[in-house]
Amino acid sequence: MAYDNRRNFLREEYTARINRVIDYIEANIGKELSLAELAGVAHFSPFHFHRIFSAMVGETLNGFIWRIRVEKAADRLINNPRKSITEIALECGFSGSSTFARAFREAFHMSARQWRSGGYLQASKAGKIDSKESQVVSNRRQDFDVYPYYTENMSKQLWRVEMKPNKELIASVEVKDIADIHVAYIRHIGPYAGDQQLFGNLFNRLCTWAGPRDLLRFPETKFVTIYYDNPEITNESKLRTDVCITVPADTQVDGEVGKATIPAGKYAIAHFEINPEQYGDAWNAVYGGWLPESGYQPDDRPCFELYLNDPETHPEGKHIVDIYAPVKPL
Repeated sequence: MAYDNRRNFLREEYTARINRVIDYIEANIGKELSLAELAGVAHFSPFHFHRIFSAMVGETLNGFIWRIRVEKAADRLINNPRKSITEIALECGFSGSSTFARAFREAFHMSARQWRSGGYLQASKAGKIDSKESQVVSNRRQDFDVYPYYTENMSKQLWRVEMKPNKELIASVEVKDIADIHVAYIRHIGPYAGDQQLFGNLFNRLCTWAGPRDLLRFPETKFVTIYYDNPEITNESKLRTDVCITVPADTQVDGEVGKATIPAGKYAIAHFEINPEQYGDAWNAVYGGWLPESGYQPDDRPCFELYLNDPETHPEGKHIVDIYAPVKPL
């Protein structure tokens, strides 16, 4: 038993170190990232770090960075039509347009210009969206009606989004500036769409860690899921997802539990009351229904879900959830 406990502790320590590196890469993707720098983040020697990273993540360090850069660029090419291809390439950490062009064609079998001109619709999983997140505008845009309105004192603009034809999904949307949100997380890399058991297990593990540390202080403590990748672009086996609880900024973490900050800024907050199988429709309502008529465009921060109830206590078993989509003016 003692041996098993120590083995689990050591594996969790390795997981925590690798997660810190992944977080660092995500936060600094536009910069040059050296082996020595990233090994220092992990507190491993550069000589051994590359092999450890490859064994635990399933990709070489350079391959992982390369893929994250080109996938972010692919997403920005769609969502930032006014930026040049070269600007986007440099923002994502490529040294020049020719290097980016080779990397993009290798990843997507077309040029960045072809992708931006509509090639992504054929290359992506358009029309097969089962996941909770889709930053690529869906081909189901016509399934939603969007109605802007104002509060009684005209101080705030809101939107109502309805799915046609039966209005089986209705959302209210507002745009707000939020402060930093500090979270403790457990990371999952791989498929997640529609897998309620997966999310339940991850949150149970996180709560098992948080409870003895007096970090479950309801109603102040919130449950959150952060999504880093676009499932229309990234292979589902490599999708990065963090299940989180909100925590004080000075919280100490250990083992497989990491700590992150959801960055402050402007977010569209869409409020839903849905069945478990409607998460995909909810994300489509935000990105395919509301966004094109809002006057906003996606920003480059991660999007997330904030859960507002325990579905098991809801008379119809529904999930009450706010979807936070980072935005900036169009």
